[in-house]
Amino acid sequence: MTIALVNGRVLTDNGFQGGFAVLIDGDRITGLALPSDPRVRAAERHDLGGRTLLPGFIDCQVNGGGGVLFNDAPTVDTIRTIGEAHAKFGTTGFLPTLISDDADVMAKAIDAVNAAVEQGVPGVLGIHLEGPFIAPERKGVHDPAKFRIAGAEDIAMVARRHGGVTLLTLAPERASPEVLAQLVGNGVIVAAGHTAADYETTRNALATGVRGFTHLFNAMTPFTSREPGVVGAALEDAGSWCGLIVDGHHVHPASLRVAIAAKAREKMMLVTDAMPPVGSDNPNFVLKGETITVRDGVCQTADGTLAGSALDMATALRNTVNMVGVPYDEAARMASTYPAAFLGLATTHGHIAAGYRADFVVLDDTQHVAETWIGGVRVHTA
Repeated sequence: MTIALVNGRVLTDNGFQGGFAVLIDGDRITGLALPSDPRVRAAERHDLGGRTLLPGFIDCQVNGGGGVLFNDAPTVDTIRTIGEAHAKFGTTGFLPTLISDDADVMAKAIDAVNAAVEQGVPGVLGIHLEGPFIAPERKGVHDPAKFRIAGAEDIAMVARRHGGVTLLTLAPERASPEVLAQLVGNGVIVAAGHTAADYETTRNALATGVRGFTHLFNAMTPFTSREPGVVGAALEDAGSWCGLIVDGHHVHPASLRVAIAAKAREKMMLVTDAMPPVGSDNPNFVLKGETITVRDGVCQTADGTLAGSALDMATALRNTVNMVGVPYDEAARMASTYPAAFLGLATTHGHIAAGYRADFVVLDDTQHVAETWIGGVRVHTA
């Protein structure tokens, strides 16, 4: 049965448009049509009540949610719990993210994501391995005892083919050009992050195939007058993407405004770096033996070190509009269209158009989530 989503304000590639029905058949959009179209009259109608229909949010950095952390139990059940928690906030596609860990845990995490993709767990697009090939000088909350230089076995494990995408965050100064080329040549999306690299090293890594930057500004060398650092290289480069944590704590709104203005359009994307408290009533969790507490919306250790975030994608979008001043339609694309392009999914995800996945988020007038649809199925109603 074809479903027609009617009476909504739809974000299309040409901006917000009203008066169109969005037709769904199975897990795909079959077209946009006027209400008078025979296909709409024959379909099962779903009234959006004048609310806004956006492409579903895609989050490339999700450490946890629903009270669980991927590192603690890298299983299909954990992935499902995380996905269900984030779907309440409009996330229809995500990468379970493993913080720096031992090789055996990495292998279990990759196997779990493979199984989740095969089983059709809603929203799973692949895996993000954040570390362990990163810099001790920019470790953040990662455990430096887990850090190492990537060897042949590591490369083979990370580059192993599976049904989803693989995103690897590494420090470019700790990987040779040959290692970078091997990873990229085997289909791994490589991002620079947790890095002490200088500008030249970063530029060389970009030339070798580094595709993006993990949580721009955080855990990387800053932009200064005589050494542009990783941040300068990221903003200068027109071909790479940058992830932004827009929670008002990781990066000052003025810095975000400057970065968005400097970077090539369509290359800034929202991420959450979310931890277990998202979608959970418990504000505390344990990371590598240390209790992390959410204080005023911030996940931090006892000494004040940021430890991921308590951010969800719907809040990130609202913050991007209200705190940073980005237009609503552009902020929505930063949460959906641009991360889809970064992940190589631009022809299947991130747009409301014929042939694309029927992944949607319905927002009310306050930009809070009213409904979430994944693969043509409504999985959440507020």
